[in-house]
Amino acid sequence: MVLELKNIDKSFGEKEVLKGVSFTAEGGKAFGLLGRNGAGKTTSIRILMNVFPANSGEVLIDGKPIDYDKIGIGYLPEERGLYPKKIIIDQLVYFAELKGMSFKDAVKSVDYWLTRLGMTEYRNKRLDTLSKGNQQKIQLITALAHDPDIVILDEPFSGLDPVNAMLLKDVVREQISKGKIVLFSSHQMSYIEEFCDSIAIINAGKVAICGDLHEIKRNYVRDKLVVSTTKPEEIAADFGDACTKREDGTLLIQLATPDDKKDTMKRLVENYDIDEVKVFEPSLNDIFVEYAGAQV
Repeated sequence: MVLELKNIDKSFGEKEVLKGVSFTAEGGKAFGLLGRNGAGKTTSIRILMNVFPANSGEVLIDGKPIDYDKIGIGYLPEERGLYPKKIIIDQLVYFAELKGMSFKDAVKSVDYWLTRLGMTEYRNKRLDTLSKGNQQKIQLITALAHDPDIVILDEPFSGLDPVNAMLLKDVVREQISKGKIVLFSSHQMSYIEEFCDSIAIINAGKVAICGDLHEIKRNYVRDKLVVSTTKPEEIAADFGDACTKREDGTLLIQLATPDDKKDTMKRLVENYDIDEVKVFEPSLNDIFVEYAGAQV
């Protein structure tokens, strides 16, 4: 299954929010939709979910207009949207029924997910009696209980401690392994890098960069080396202004040209106690700052 947003334009009154947004996400892979607050991520997601229409453009599944009666979408919003005073099992079943499940199937699925996420003891409690992290897990069940084809996760790890974050990671991997389209929207770049094969960065309503994350990284000029060593001071003195120390204690060496890579590596290994030397690749955070840091 392939999801495609194609040339999406959207305006609210005279304000143009999306300007020809296009990207493609594939089943069995995770896709990261990134951008600063106000860039157009949420508007793109709402058009994808058919909350409101685009002014122009298309949402396609396998090259054809998406049929919302046949394609299930699960959405975990950044802001919680459940009822704090209501019993958890009652509202989870209610939301599953809204997605087309029978009462019997909804109860069975909700109970599965309560067990899967270690939340069975809260089945008959009110939502507002739970911690922030446990409320996040209950919200997640609303996105997954109806077994959707497309799973949209907006800041999914917000409020989760490391143990629950690990549990959510397992759930996400499980959804990906089932061939579903998993779309992440998050400012936590480490999670995007961990899960996403492809990304799109939206800046001021336009796609600033889009594609395979590894290819995006490899397309950067490979004119820097990262060096791990027990003698950083000696190397820094030798390379002078071309060498800077990074926050993690490694050294970053700027080459005059990418062609100097092999000779510089040889020079380092032959003259110093080197634990590791490799070509510098930008992190997703570096890429995000470059493409989303300034308004287009």
